[in-house]
Amino acid sequence: MTEPKQLTPLTQAERQQLIDHATAVAKHSYSPYSHFRVGAALLLEDGATITGCNVENCSYRLTSCAEQAAIARAVSERGPKIRLRAVAVANLNGAASMPCGACRQTLSEFGGDATPIFYPGDGGTPEETTLGALLPHAFRLEHLETADKSS
Repeated sequence: MTEPKQLTPLTQAERQQLIDHATAVAKHSYSPYSHFRVGAALLLEDGATITGCNVENCSYRLTSCAEQAAIARAVSERGPKIRLRAVAVANLNGAASMPCGACRQTLSEFGGDATPIFYPGDGGTPEETTLGALLPHAFRLEHLETADKSS
């Protein structure tokens, strides 16, 4: 996978708007078991903002994270060639809420190491990192292509 083209860094207003979208969609969370209401907002390279929230299931394992819900919605609405410019995660619980391991891998399918990730840290304090910092050495399509060539 190649890194996405170099984009202008987000302005503070763009960051805040993305976080606001994530917070707003968290209100739609279906979380009757954990009561941990999470929302995610994806800013795509084409300028579109796509949101998703967590959807729990009584079997627990079938729960969908907000980031994965947003990715599924983005692909459904915009097609499989979406590319992430930035991601924001929010929750209504005032707790730390960075993407989990499965979400990091899912986001890496559509974003590069430099993709900024905004999330609440300890006590809900705003934090910022990159996808590469959250998931160094991510497993990506190019690894499969290399494996095919060696056969």
